[in-house]
Amino acid sequence: MKTIQVHLNERSYPINVESGLLRKVPSILSDQNHGQKWIIISQYNLMELIGFDLMSDLNKAGFKCDYITLPVGEAAKSMNEFSRIISQLIEMKCDRSTTILSLGGGVVGDVSGFVASSFMRGIQYYQIPTTLLAMVDSSIGGKTGINIAEGKNLVGSIYQPQGVLIDPDILDSLPREEVIAGLGEVIKYGAIHDEKFLNNISEWLDDIDSFPFSRAVLRACEIKAEIVSLDEHEEGLRKLLNFGHTVGHALEAHLGYGKIRHGEAVALGMKCAGWVSSKMGFMSVDENKSLTNTIDKLSLPHVSKVDPNTILSYVKKDKKMKNGILHFVVLNTLGEGNTCDSVPDSLIKESLKIIQ
Repeated sequence: MKTIQVHLNERSYPINVESGLLRKVPSILSDQNHGQKWIIISQYNLMELIGFDLMSDLNKAGFKCDYITLPVGEAAKSMNEFSRIISQLIEMKCDRSTTILSLGGGVVGDVSGFVASSFMRGIQYYQIPTTLLAMVDSSIGGKTGINIAEGKNLVGSIYQPQGVLIDPDILDSLPREEVIAGLGEVIKYGAIHDEKFLNNISEWLDDIDSFPFSRAVLRACEIKAEIVSLDEHEEGLRKLLNFGHTVGHALEAHLGYGKIRHGEAVALGMKCAGWVSSKMGFMSVDENKSLTNTIDKLSLPHVSKVDPNTILSYVKKDKKMKNGILHFVVLNTLGEGNTCDSVPDSLIKESLKIIQ
């Protein structure tokens, strides 16, 4: 089992990565079982696929385990669903000793983490990500949140899990399009931090059937852990993880949550951000072409019906706006991200032409 440590002093925790790890969860968590209630938060289809087996394994090992399900899609990230889960926890007689197991993709992880941060003023939780996107990104770093009409993840907290348990074998049971969508976030890590990794990804994408997902997950987790360890609260370095997300989140809000996958929106957002980086002289035209060629190896949706002014309005509501200034993530070169607070609105709108 490969273990990557997120170093945050008393809030430090391990990321465990191993094929077949799901069946080892009871033994991995045995030292943390003190007779408290354990609640799996997931989706019913995932419970049928792997969750009920996990719950059975835990109960056989002496855990007191039950479950709560969320609806599928971004609709789960709502105030109503958050409130419903809190009410269920109270009905199940959960208390401050209760531990949550978040079993699912980014949506489940975001909601579960926010519930854990809020219930009884904070209870422990573990992330067990089941999508590629969640494995390499949303399960690590403690970002939690829900959506409101004005935008994505505008209500939430940074609340670290006790650990992250990643079983890459789970990807084999998921629809291929879901897995491929998560590759947008994998490409991001190479683009902002590791050009060699980006080049490897580009080569691996030439034969998607033999793509080494375990290897890619491990390297992406190493990069995410390193960045979060240095900047937990996104005061500097961690902002680079938002590469492609400014336009990506705006696309999700504009097109409708669930109409486009998060990883797909981020990939399109990275094309826009790469173009902006080149136009502003941060990155060469050839480097941008290399990045675009890699992203274009993904099967991305067409977004012809995008209104630039609407996109810009969502950008202006983005969490990366501070004191009226947008901190837009650009690339100085492949493998080296940076933030720029002087990207013109007109350039953001013009960049949308390359994804239409």
